[in-house]
Amino acid sequence: MINWHFNHAKPEPSVEGVLTVKQGAALSVGAVLGTGVIALPALAAQVAGPASLVAWLALIVLSAPLAATFAALGARYPDAGGVSTYVAEAFGPRAAAVVGWTFYLAVPVGVLPAATFGGAYVTAALGGGHRTTMLTAGALVVLVAAMNFGGVRLSGPVQLGLAAVLAGLLLVATLTALPHASLANLRPFAPHGWLAIGPAMAVLVWGFAGWEALTSLAADYRDPRRDVPRATWIAVVVVGVLYLLVATTSQLVLGPSAGTVQAPLAELLTIGLGHDVKLLTAVVALLLTAGAMNAYFAGAAKLGAALGRDGAMPAWLARGAGAGQVPRRSLAVVAGLAGTCLAVAGPLGVGSGPLLLATTGSFVVVYVLGTAAAVRLLPARSWSRRTAVVALLCVTGLLALTGWYVLWAAGVAVLALGYQAATARHARRVQSRLGSMMCMAASSADAAPPSMPTSEPISSFSSSSPQPSSGATSRPARRSPTSSASKNSSDSVVVP
Repeated sequence: MINWHFNHAKPEPSVEGVLTVKQGAALSVGAVLGTGVIALPALAAQVAGPASLVAWLALIVLSAPLAATFAALGARYPDAGGVSTYVAEAFGPRAAAVVGWTFYLAVPVGVLPAATFGGAYVTAALGGGHRTTMLTAGALVVLVAAMNFGGVRLSGPVQLGLAAVLAGLLLVATLTALPHASLANLRPFAPHGWLAIGPAMAVLVWGFAGWEALTSLAADYRDPRRDVPRATWIAVVVVGVLYLLVATTSQLVLGPSAGTVQAPLAELLTIGLGHDVKLLTAVVALLLTAGAMNAYFAGAAKLGAALGRDGAMPAWLARGAGAGQVPRRSLAVVAGLAGTCLAVAGPLGVGSGPLLLATTGSFVVVYVLGTAAAVRLLPARSWSRRTAVVALLCVTGLLALTGWYVLWAAGVAVLALGYQAATARHARRVQSRLGSMMCMAASSADAAPPSMPTSEPISSFSSSSPQPSSGATSRPARRSPTSSASKNSSDSVVVP
């Protein structure tokens, strides 16, 4: 059997975890809340109208068991590999490689819609059209990469400050706009039919992706078994309240226009404060976007280092996989791929919608395999395992709603398995060459003639006769038993 850990990088000494519960909760809030709150209320309303509130509520309810499942796994198996590590424990290295590659490559692709959501708010405030949006997106990639090059010692406290500011601004936006709400804006409740709730849920998966992202940082907590569940549950409550508050306020205040405005948060602030606050909204949008990208870059960079450590990706990426270490090589790859996506997709005019759905399709695949691993790994008859079963059923339903966009994840899975197969073939070739070299060396040693004193004649010794060692007393040769043949062959002797 070929060991998939064939190319190990030299391990680095781990250091003590540095993340606190508050910082971990802030990273989770940033990863999950992120750009969803500034764009998804309009996108979901466009698909299902006021009935999109049902989709929001369903995703909030679903996020609780999903988050709890990943928190239980993170507390039990704190490792930079995150979901990939759990799947490896449950189903082996090939499935783990599929999960790792799927998430790792989904992050750079998802950067385009995430960064352009924030860039659109800047464009609304400053003008400049598509050029301003793309330049803002590029600046966000550089900023977030620079933050993460300092490791979680830097990005953790920064994220905590961002989360506090953002929660305050979202509360201001919704509470000041609520006096302008009208229940009449909820009629008709399902203008596109009740079945439109399903596609709306597929869109909203983007807003609830992130619970898996920070599992790669579980080992960076000071006490993973205690701190990971606490940080996760704080984030679940904060995200659920803020999402439902913003979505409901958007529907009640904006009415039919909730599905047409490109910057719903800006509209709420303008209505609530009584004057144009596009510049303030742009700042809020940038903070939200930076927070989400910061969390995803941190998680993806750690995951890439772990995949390099375990042989699922090139070993060059492995540096920084240990707790408290900074995976700068993996981070550089993530940032480089994200910049490439922006540089290619921006000029081609690729919309954020298809890339968003392709990214959410990848995340759902990760959810399905991650929750299936949890069902297999968590203790039987425990509440954590029962919760994992519920989460698995829910995300399997989401996978069906994702539709053909899951093909992107399927393509990445083929790449991951292809790399595994190529690595295994290379390992077999190297092992075969080593085996051949060892056999040749052994054969050469066996074929070498024995050394003997040159002063002694060798013609009177049979080839199988042992030679006396140097300094041994020589004894006369004794003839073999008499026979006609032996008598005629005086050269035939036996050495006793």
